[in-house]
Formats: sequence, structure tokens, C-alpha cells
Amino acid sequence: MHRRASASLSIAALVVLSVSGCAKGSSPSAPPASAPAAAGKPALAAKPAQDPLTSAVLFKRLLDETDLGQGYTRKKESGQGDRDDVTVIGCPALEKLGGGAAGGDLDFPNSAKATFSYNRGTGSEVAEELYSDSVDKLGPNTRTVFEAMTGCPLYQVVVGDAPIAVTTQKLPAPALGDEAWSQLLTFTAGGRDTVMKQTAVRDGSILVVVSGSPALVDTHLARAVGKAHG
Repeated sequence: MHRRASASLSIAALVVLSVSGCAKGSSPSAPPASAPAAAGKPALAAKPAQDPLTSAVLFKRLLDETDLGQGYTRKKESGQGDRDDVTVIGCPALEKLGGGAAGGDLDFPNSAKATFSYNRGTGSEVAEELYSDSVDKLGPNTRTVFEAMTGCPLYQVVVGDAPIAVTTQKLPAPALGDEAWSQLLTFTAGGRDTVMKQTAVRDGSILVVVSGSPALVDTHLARAVGKAHG
């Protein structure tokens, strides 16, 4: 089912970033204005694609180090077998969508993803995921996932056997694409808080999801949507 896998990966992507030390308990400053990624909002002149794009095309539209600027290193993607199981406790909406099966990809036919470390003294990370499917599936399924994730202000995820408390806050959606969703999450484990932001933008048949430190998500979101738009 589309919705079951959607919830699973949204949780997994955020948990993987948070437990890897993203933000080191605080939100870093955004990259300097001279970096390419700090340019203004890209112009979206052409109409966004309505037909699903292949994974190969999506891969070419991911952000890379040239887009992000100095201080970013692309991380090697780990295989699905390297992921711990992620189980959701205390959020019936997410449990109903299948939050425990976090190993799989979104159940959209085409996808591409990349994760970058930002090494300017912060140790923070930012991840981008691109998905493509028909508009009548992409929009409703993504909306269901974000409504479920922001519908529970406090719940718990268990990664392997390690419990992590999660608090969520729905944020105003950015004025990008045809539909957009955004949330702020705080992961608490071992006495340390990690603040994360996740924003998704549907532009035609393309879904752009950017997750990570709030300052980095805000800095790179418009550029990610512009490049994914092609």
C-alpha cells in the first residue's frame, strides 16, 4: 500500500538523521550568503511535469555539492539491510499507516535520494528525496502521511532497542509547488535534544522532500525544488 510505506520512510529518514548526530543538539547557522545555495528563489517558468519521471531522471535532478556550496560532502547511501527496525509507539495514526516497517522505500514507482554532511563546524546533515508518480497518488498519499505525523504532538519511536521521544509541530507550508507540507520535530535520546525539520513540496508529478537541520532545510529547499522541476 502506498500510505503504509510512505509513513515508514518519512519516520526512518528523520530518525536516521537524528541518531547520526545531526544538529548536535542545536540548529546551525545557515551557510554564508556567498555560497551558491544561498541564491534567491529559482524561477519556475515552465509547467511542472505531469507524467511520472524515471528514477534515472530523478537522480540527475538531485542537489549535488556544486549546488550546495563549500563545506558539504555527499554521504554514501547504506543498503536497506543496514537499517534498524523503527517502531512507533503512542501515535495510533502512524501505527495504522505502518510506521514499524521502516526498511522499505516509499511505495512510489520512481525515486532518488542523497544525504550531505555540512562540515563547517556543525556536523549537521541535510537529506533530499525525490519521488515521482501520478498526481492523483502523489498528492493524497503524501498529505495523509504528514497529517498523521503532525497529528500526534508526542510519541515514541524505537530504533532497534533504543527508545527515542519525538515531539512534533506543524509549520506553515512554503509557497512552492502545487502542494507543500512542513513540520518541526524534536528527537530526545540520552538526555540530548536534536531539532529536525522536514518539508515536502509536490510540483506536478514530482515530490521533493528535504530533511535535516532547520537552517539547512530553509537554505536549500527552493533550490532543490527548482532543480527537481528541471
